[in-house]
Amino acid sequence: MIFFWSKTKNLKKSVPLQKIVDFETKFYWFHIKRQEVTLFMKKIVEYRKLLNVDRTAELKDLKTIYRNAMKEAHPDKFQGNDAGLKEAEENSKKIIEAYHFLVSINPETVKQNLPEYTETIATSTITDYKFVEGRLIINFSNGSVYEYISVPKATYVKMVNADSPGRFAKRHILNSFTWRKTINQD
Repeated sequence: MIFFWSKTKNLKKSVPLQKIVDFETKFYWFHIKRQEVTLFMKKIVEYRKLLNVDRTAELKDLKTIYRNAMKEAHPDKFQGNDAGLKEAEENSKKIIEAYHFLVSINPETVKQNLPEYTETIATSTITDYKFVEGRLIINFSNGSVYEYISVPKATYVKMVNADSPGRFAKRHILNSFTWRKTINQD
């Protein structure tokens, strides 16, 4: 038992040690989940900073900004300079990755892909899934692969331990988290 004084009342209270340990464990797990989600959200923020766009950027604006950024960082501009060429290649890879990711989670793209996504989650079964840094990647039987962003690890663990992971995913994940299509193997 651990004793402590209540701030609101001058009474001496006792709390079993197990409750304090449970609280610390839960807080620790919350902290880990929050770190995983935060790390992935930082990646999105970095992409937006790299292209100098905000959350409300439209596809048309993203495309224009991407093209202008690639003009400035294109490796062909640094033909004689080996150090500049290597840096330009790294920069252009980052810009391309940022552009493709931001386009894939843009509301306009999500709206365009919604009918196909709805059909996939309604008619296809989950064939495989994996959890990587706050992202849940799910493969469906029709060959589609979707990535769900900012899924807490605790939710993934519940899905793995569920009697029917597919049913759990349909109820708690597929329509609750931001998604993007990553691969279609057709």
